[in-house]
Amino acid sequence: MEKLSEQQITEHLEKLEGWTFENGFIQKHYQFKDFKDTFSVMTRIAFECEKMNHHPNWENVYNNLTIRLNTHDVGGITENDINLAKTIESLVES
Repeated sequence: MEKLSEQQITEHLEKLEGWTFENGFIQKHYQFKDFKDTFSVMTRIAFECEKMNHHPNWENVYNNLTIRLNTHDVGGITENDINLAKTIESLVES
C-alpha cells in the first residue's frame, strides 16, 4: 500500500464531487432527511467497510454525517481511501 502524493490525491478528488483534502484526510459532509435516513446509510457503509477491512473516521449528529478517510498504516491517503470514498458515494446515491 503506497501513500499518494498531493497531486495524485487532487486528481482523484476531481472525480469525487464534494470531497476535500484537509489535515491528512479526504473528507465529505452529508446531510440527509432525518436521523433514520442517516443511520441507514451509515449501516450500509459499515458493511462495505468491513468487507474492505478499511474503516472511516465519522461523526453523526441527527441528519448530518461527516466522513474522514486516511490510511493510518502509511500516514496518509492511499488507493484504499479513494476506493472507499467511491463506494460511499455509490451507497449514498442509491
